[in-house]
Amino acid sequence: MSYLEFNKQQLINLEYSLSKEVLRSNRAGSFASSTIINCNTRKYHGLLICPLEQLDGESHVLLSTLHETVIQHDTEFHLGINRYPDKYHPLGHKYVREFNTEPIPAIIYRVGGVVLKREILLAEEEDRILMKYTLLEAHSPTKLKFQPFLAFRQVHKLSKANMDVNTKFEPVKNGIKCKMYQGYPNLFMQFSRKVEYVHAPDWYYNIEYLEEKKRGYDHTEDLFVPGFFELSIKKGESIIFSAGTTETPTHTLKRKFTAQLKKRIPRNNFDSCLKNSAQQFFVKKGKRTEVIAGFPWFGRWARDTFIALPGLTLSMNDIKTYQAVLDTMSSDLHGSLFNNMGKQLSKDLDSVDAPLWFFWAVQKYTAHTKQPQKAWKNWGAKMKKILKAYKNGRVHNIKMHNNGLVFSGEKGHALTWMDAIVQQKPVTPRIGYNVEVNALWYNALQFSLELAEAAKDTKFIEEWQSVPAQTKASFHELFWNKKHNFLTDTVNADLPQDKAVRPNQIFAASMPYSMLNLEQMKAIVDVVKRELLTPRGLRSLSPKNQAYHGVCVGNVQERDTAYHQGTAWVWLLGAYAEAYLRVYEKSGLHHIEKIYNNFEPEIWNHGIGSISEIYDGNPPHEARGAISQAWSVAEILRIKQMIDGFGG
Repeated sequence: MSYLEFNKQQLINLEYSLSKEVLRSNRAGSFASSTIINCNTRKYHGLLICPLEQLDGESHVLLSTLHETVIQHDTEFHLGINRYPDKYHPLGHKYVREFNTEPIPAIIYRVGGVVLKREILLAEEEDRILMKYTLLEAHSPTKLKFQPFLAFRQVHKLSKANMDVNTKFEPVKNGIKCKMYQGYPNLFMQFSRKVEYVHAPDWYYNIEYLEEKKRGYDHTEDLFVPGFFELSIKKGESIIFSAGTTETPTHTLKRKFTAQLKKRIPRNNFDSCLKNSAQQFFVKKGKRTEVIAGFPWFGRWARDTFIALPGLTLSMNDIKTYQAVLDTMSSDLHGSLFNNMGKQLSKDLDSVDAPLWFFWAVQKYTAHTKQPQKAWKNWGAKMKKILKAYKNGRVHNIKMHNNGLVFSGEKGHALTWMDAIVQQKPVTPRIGYNVEVNALWYNALQFSLELAEAAKDTKFIEEWQSVPAQTKASFHELFWNKKHNFLTDTVNADLPQDKAVRPNQIFAASMPYSMLNLEQMKAIVDVVKRELLTPRGLRSLSPKNQAYHGVCVGNVQERDTAYHQGTAWVWLLGAYAEAYLRVYEKSGLHHIEKIYNNFEPEIWNHGIGSISEIYDGNPPHEARGAISQAWSVAEILRIKQMIDGFGG
């Protein structure tokens, strides 16, 4: 029995199985995702979803699904399943007997005396899905039929039947190639041996995606089926199906599948599942290495990259990838600014904290490698530019004031990680001095001085050495709430005093360079534990606050309203664990171990083998948002490193 496995009773129960999703990705940036019974419930589900630079750089769904049919004695048994208005058809889930993910997603179907196994993986560096079919049992001659459902559309949109579709195909070795629209690459669908193809182009209308319906989006799609493939298969035989944007030598498909399989990290325990999931976020193209913030709808985000990087790499001592990501990101610095989303220069230069998280990421790299001079040589010039920009002033009123603190914000913009906007207004308006921004700022200053000293950069030291003391004094004066013994979240002299208990103050206690004494750190840790800690993350707002939203459901506006007003965030637990262990040392280890261990059941939920983006602030803390989030996985891995560092 494998570690991540689901049985017949679970799989045929649609209410249960449709809530379990599986995801695979590769270093080319492609991914495949669906539910564990292969019924797509999101527009983001598909068997081959690829980034297409020649179109718009966005991910596009090429192959939505593949419906298999077992044929015996001229009788067809359909293994596929789609949702249509008020019904499912065909009902292939009733033949599913087992699903497991060790080491790759595999389904076993039973149709009478026929037992068929299907395994899928993505080629590591190609836009290609490989699917292996093995006939485990059969007492009569057996054929397999395959119907490919094509979308050829951007991942955030939906396909509708139209007259512009190209219904033609061209034969290739053991398959066909086709292209629904101009501008797209060809999709090559090939088998490891000779196959018969019958061209019968048709549209399948009104396929429904229930998760999109729940989220308040358009949720019906028309998919194009060009025809079907058919071949005979013998007991014990395996065949490989390949769908990719380039033609492949079919005689090598079995060997390619086996070689790719050997590279996979096993998923036979909690820790290996996390490490396997961590690998899925990296995209490597040429000299560029990037981190996808989460699946299935996020792209590259600067803030998320820097926060997730230590956990995603250092848990496996992958220094090479760590440095490659830092080099890629620093090469995309636009003057002194990072795009928070994507890499092209755009209006998205509005993140006050992303550049400061860059310092933290370099700091974690330096702590691990013990090479401060190398860090200053590689990234010191970029760090200087960023500090200078904060000192002199940036867009959106981002500027270090004379008191040494960083002020940011203007009406209509949300510049921190709490960036949800509803009807052109930030849900959590934070114009002013933000507590975590200034904790990051102070840490960046001190760390830069540390590196400059190691590199004997006296000019930099002379320019900046007096600033941290000024920042620290002002921070204590403005942020420390003596009455309630915690840190104010946002300070703005023109607005009423902010009395909200939020998790951002935890960073003032967790940063390597902190402005707080041990007593203050303890006070913060205790209030965060008392009012914000859940088994799935830190709430973004205390339940005692009248603006608290404990469940993140509904349409986009309802979800965005709850997103930073009570929703629990996994990634915040990394800073919480650092601060807690700093205060309580080894006596606090049991508490942090419990947090880590409590996440193990979650890898059977939502995104199988991974950790979700967010959870409800209210019990039972249901998983919400993206099914696999980089900084969620990363910070749970980093917590495990902290535990191991204490000998836990």
